[in-house]
Amino acid sequence: MQDVTDLPFWRLMANYGGPDVYYTEYFRVHADSRLEKWILESIVKNPTGRPVIAQMIGNDIPALVRTARELQQHPVAAIDLNLGCPAPVVYRKCAGGGLLREPGRIDAILGALRDAISIRFTVKTRIGFDDPSVFEELLAIFAKHSLDLLTVHGRTVTEMYRPVVHYDFIARAVAAMPCPVLANGNVNSARGAEEILRLTGARGLMIGRGAIRHPWLFSQIRQRRRGEPIFEPRGRDVLKYVHALYEAVRVPGSAELPHVQKMKKYLNFIALGADASGQFVHDIRRVTTEANFFRVCREALDHDDPMPEEPLPPPAVRLEKGQCSLNATG
Repeated sequence: MQDVTDLPFWRLMANYGGPDVYYTEYFRVHADSRLEKWILESIVKNPTGRPVIAQMIGNDIPALVRTARELQQHPVAAIDLNLGCPAPVVYRKCAGGGLLREPGRIDAILGALRDAISIRFTVKTRIGFDDPSVFEELLAIFAKHSLDLLTVHGRTVTEMYRPVVHYDFIARAVAAMPCPVLANGNVNSARGAEEILRLTGARGLMIGRGAIRHPWLFSQIRQRRRGEPIFEPRGRDVLKYVHALYEAVRVPGSAELPHVQKMKKYLNFIALGADASGQFVHDIRRVTTEANFFRVCREALDHDDPMPEEPLPPPAVRLEKGQCSLNATG
């Protein structure tokens, strides 16, 4: 997730069990691009003890090839091409999910990258730009280029993170692809994860926004699959997580207001999973100081009641523009 899954966030997730594999934020690739130092730092200083996959986004073939070769000089387990980002600022430049409008161009890009990448090569995709009827054509292209892993988010680009996830399309990918397929989209609970795996037959799951709300999710999924008791976080567990997150992502020397504003992008997800009334997310969006930030968090979370397993639907009266503006890989 761009501007979220950086080195400090990885370090914090690892403390809660973390995923089996970490994906970087995407490297923006164009004719004049260079590897972003802050993203590269998460690779060379990886604190998790787990493999890292370097993610690229772009459409310039020579630049993508150059960047893939540069990334292979660093300790990465694979190179991933992002064909799923639904942010308008990205797809309007025919990158990320925008490339799904041009299957022929994807074919050329994958061919060049497969020749340039000597380690594992993976792709993250959606099921189409605005029409999933193109998905069969896309799958044929993906199969043609001997991918090592395909991740499918079961929505079109224009669906963003709205309506239901089309898990039947992920199941189609599982049946069609010679490589393993990961399912992505609304993986929010251990129970839901098990159901998604059942519906799709996917080899595994990619989790994005669910991990912001619920850092215990990775461990809970493992516990459920092993038949072990599942840890159920209480309000005070989430409050403690918010405190840890606040400190983990703080930029040394940063001013109070910018850091409080930065925390709001995380709390958009955490708050919506904690309060059915919508008051928590309503109030947190209006704070401007650290003291008020934690006052609002304590009012909502300083209790021992179990937290909802799935995120709560926000009341319409509390919704505001920009709520779901995060560019996520899951």
